[in-house]
Amino acid sequence: MTLLTEAVRAGAPPQELERAPLPGEYTAAYIQAEDARMFDGVADKDIRKSLRVGQVPMPELAPDEVLVAVMASAVNYNTVWSAMFEPVSTFRFLRQFATQGGWARRHDLPYHVIGSDGAGVIVRVGSGVRRWGIGDHVVMSCVQPDDQEPATQADGMLGAEQRIWGFETNFGGLAHYAVVRASQLIPKPAHLSWEEAACNPLCAGTAYRMLVGDRGARFKQGDVVLIWGAAGGLGAYAVQLVKNGGGIPVGVVSSPAKAEAARRLGCDVVIDRQDIGLDDRTADDPRAVIEVGKRLGTAIRKRVGEDPHIVFEHVGRATFAVSVFVVRRGGTVVTCGSSTGYQHGYDNRYLWMKLKRIIGSHAANLQEQWECNRLVSLGRIVPTLSAVYPLEEIGEAARSVQTNQHIGKVGVLCLASGPGQGVTDPERRADLGEERLNPLRGLTPTRQAG
Repeated sequence: MTLLTEAVRAGAPPQELERAPLPGEYTAAYIQAEDARMFDGVADKDIRKSLRVGQVPMPELAPDEVLVAVMASAVNYNTVWSAMFEPVSTFRFLRQFATQGGWARRHDLPYHVIGSDGAGVIVRVGSGVRRWGIGDHVVMSCVQPDDQEPATQADGMLGAEQRIWGFETNFGGLAHYAVVRASQLIPKPAHLSWEEAACNPLCAGTAYRMLVGDRGARFKQGDVVLIWGAAGGLGAYAVQLVKNGGGIPVGVVSSPAKAEAARRLGCDVVIDRQDIGLDDRTADDPRAVIEVGKRLGTAIRKRVGEDPHIVFEHVGRATFAVSVFVVRRGGTVVTCGSSTGYQHGYDNRYLWMKLKRIIGSHAANLQEQWECNRLVSLGRIVPTLSAVYPLEEIGEAARSVQTNQHIGKVGVLCLASGPGQGVTDPERRADLGEERLNPLRGLTPTRQAG
């Protein structure tokens, strides 16, 4: 263990952190460019075979960057995509980034340190960083905007050179140290542990923009919101945002344990996808889409009396056509991803003749992230952790997400020596209560979904 790592773990003051020398190497979860074709022609792309944990060189900081000692991180679906080298190898992203020249060239390496969530302690700051200092406790937004693009000044997500840290850039959060821009930093909620704080930014911020932000579905009180994967990483935050905002969350899940998770989070209605006959083949048959949509619509109307105003869509090909069918006349389907496939087919009559809308959404700008983090700090949004792994077991942690054998978010301990560390406001934590802050801990799914 290096002097800096020891100082971070001991909670040393900023002066001591600054004096401790930077290690030349650090431990990280990474993939290798030489493995990029390893899953060609393989049916089960088991990412435990591509994810590695070992020592990598410490990068140099750009003037607008900070070095964070990562206490905890979390698995996202882009972790799975990275380790599968699909839909494209992330080494392509790194090469493209490097063409900017300058500091971007550092990212084009034969290894890629992945991970797009994290919580930790700032241990170094670049010469151009003004608002943050060594010793600050932070969580990291996954978005690296390009502040020199005009569109970025309107919305950080609109710049063509905006990138997702740890997916489209190197030096990500599944490591002992991470390099991030100062424009990614958010104050860590003081009542949360490292792993609880680390699991929120990417998924909670994404759900906030999709539902609450003025560029998303613009959810309002009383809206019925259909949430696919209501017990997953994104869905679990969508349920809370809808419930807290006076809406009616209707969740679709794939197992009894996930149904219990959705109810704990506040779902008014929970529907098992098997009860409506939805499976991996539904999207291939237009008639099956209509039949599944009718059964789903009937189930929703039976419980809440009306069709959904909004469908929270991130599953993609397997559900998208049903989403377009089932949302009410004039309603909105808001989508941020496609974990079951990117090529969506749907019957356009139900879109154009019923004046529905489809909105694409991606991550969240920094203002949206801060607004969402305020809800977390107030205890209005709670972490969705169900399991926590050490960094050395990142393969197993990510595999659970790859095979949908997880609930909520899967946390990863990096420099934290154990769970439960990092709380600096124990009084607020006690006021909120452990049960409130950990509604999903210990829950495991009992049936794999397609």
